[in-house]
Amino acid sequence: MLTFLALLPILVVFILLVVMRLPAKIAMPVAYVATALLSLFVWQTAGNQVAAATINGVLTAVNVLFIVFAAVLLLNTIKESGAIVAIRQGFMGISPDRRVQMIIVAWLFGSLIEGSTGWGTPSAVGAPLLLALGFPAMACVMAILIIQSTPVSYGAVGTPILIGVKSGLDNKDDVASAIGSQGIDFMQYIIQIGANVGFIHAVVGTLVPLLLCCFLTKFFGEKRSFRQGFEALPFAIFAGLAFTIPYYLTAKFVGPELPSLVGSIIGLGIVITAAKKGFLTPKTTFDFAHRDNWEEEWKGTLPATTVDANEVSKFSTLKAFSPYLIVIGILIATRTIAPLKAFLTSHGVISFKEILGTSIKNDTQLLYSPATVLLLVSIISIFIFGMKGDAIKKSWSASGKTMIAAAPALLFSIPMVQVFINSGTPPDVAEPILAMPKVLAAGAADLFEGAWPLFAPWIGALGAFIAGSNTVSNMMFSHFQWSTASQIGLDVNDASNVVALQAVGGAAGNMISVHNVVAACAVVGMVNREGLIIRKTLIAMTYYAIQAGLVGLALIFNPIWWIGAVIWPLAFFGFMASLDKKTA
Repeated sequence: MLTFLALLPILVVFILLVVMRLPAKIAMPVAYVATALLSLFVWQTAGNQVAAATINGVLTAVNVLFIVFAAVLLLNTIKESGAIVAIRQGFMGISPDRRVQMIIVAWLFGSLIEGSTGWGTPSAVGAPLLLALGFPAMACVMAILIIQSTPVSYGAVGTPILIGVKSGLDNKDDVASAIGSQGIDFMQYIIQIGANVGFIHAVVGTLVPLLLCCFLTKFFGEKRSFRQGFEALPFAIFAGLAFTIPYYLTAKFVGPELPSLVGSIIGLGIVITAAKKGFLTPKTTFDFAHRDNWEEEWKGTLPATTVDANEVSKFSTLKAFSPYLIVIGILIATRTIAPLKAFLTSHGVISFKEILGTSIKNDTQLLYSPATVLLLVSIISIFIFGMKGDAIKKSWSASGKTMIAAAPALLFSIPMVQVFINSGTPPDVAEPILAMPKVLAAGAADLFEGAWPLFAPWIGALGAFIAGSNTVSNMMFSHFQWSTASQIGLDVNDASNVVALQAVGGAAGNMISVHNVVAACAVVGMVNREGLIIRKTLIAMTYYAIQAGLVGLALIFNPIWWIGAVIWPLAFFGFMASLDKKTA
């Protein structure tokens, strides 16, 4: 019963957002109230704990809204300056095929942003760029959420592994004793887990570009054809391998800080060169129907970007794209140069310690925030493009309106998550009750213990869905995953694979995290369409988690499961293609 009640907040979100298709600004207040009541009256959480978690959630939501504003401001600045003409023509110069453009912008450029900064920033940068290229707003959000899977485990220069997994396993006597008996150093063990994560992601993630192409043609093509995405299969597999091979090699031989950065940089160089030469690109060009023929639910509230193909740009492609290059450069520098990172993370910090007398705290690192980088580059762009007062005013005004529209959903969804995570009685009471996420995880372990590697990714995904963060999911569940592996008789090396499955599932869970979906929708003017997005990304997340679980079974129990890992993608893509006739 307790496990079922712990599941209720998630069920409320799913039913209201996905089944009933209510906007997040309605669904999330209901979910927040349900979670708070459960926490107070079933989990017996202290009132000040619930209030403190709520305050922490509101403060976090304000930080996310800052990112939303800054991201939309950069897009609006580029649009109002006229530089968007050159950017669009530049991508059309690489390839006019929308599938190829999406692979380059979402899969590779988005992974570069994820590798450098993480925390949902790919949505803030990549989704508006796709919108500027003429993609439907819903397609922009769908694509950028689906790619927040493979690169996420090494996002923000390895934070989900180096902070998430490490914090989850550190200072645990059973872990220390087990790895110590094998003569393994703790940090060595974390690096080993990071390498395992890279292998599983590489196997599963190589097909993500193909998944993107098929979803694009299925949901946004005139023919509504999943099969039409297969026309890009050679190029999509090529683009997948161009990222995942250097990505895995970096994870195995260098460490968890740089796999996503190295994979995306090498991948961009290889794939853009190949696309320009027409290497493996589709023989037929896929484009959207005229905007007038789009379904209304595809469109956002931001003004449509219309670019005349014959219009001559005022700027070169390099100059027009320079704000994004500056963003990447600053993000990489501030995340990899140790003294600079130390300065930014220790200055300009707004801290709330022991909120309402609890252990809950909130730290806002203003100088280190991606929002500050985006805001700074937006201001720099005014001078780069020589913008006038009216254009500047218009870009700032429109960005403020977008942020305000996103506020209601975020101001309830993130506090709901914080109350969920911080539920439970203090550990010093006679019969303590675990927090809701841990109750859910323990229930799953009891039910699926015999085939745990198949279900381990779902626990990671659950954590990311709840918290909106792979790092937080790994903090919550890494030790739980390790303990479960130990209880079912797995040795230290196999246990590291189970923890790796946790991290992989946590990355995949970002596709459906309400936190991420609301923020991504906001930056392209898709507020109130969150449930429609989750209905699509949930399919992709399910594919990812099942495939990761099958790979885990092959690595841990029996290599014969590799047959299942081969059959599952064929069955999934075949089934989705079979639906074409039903929806034609």
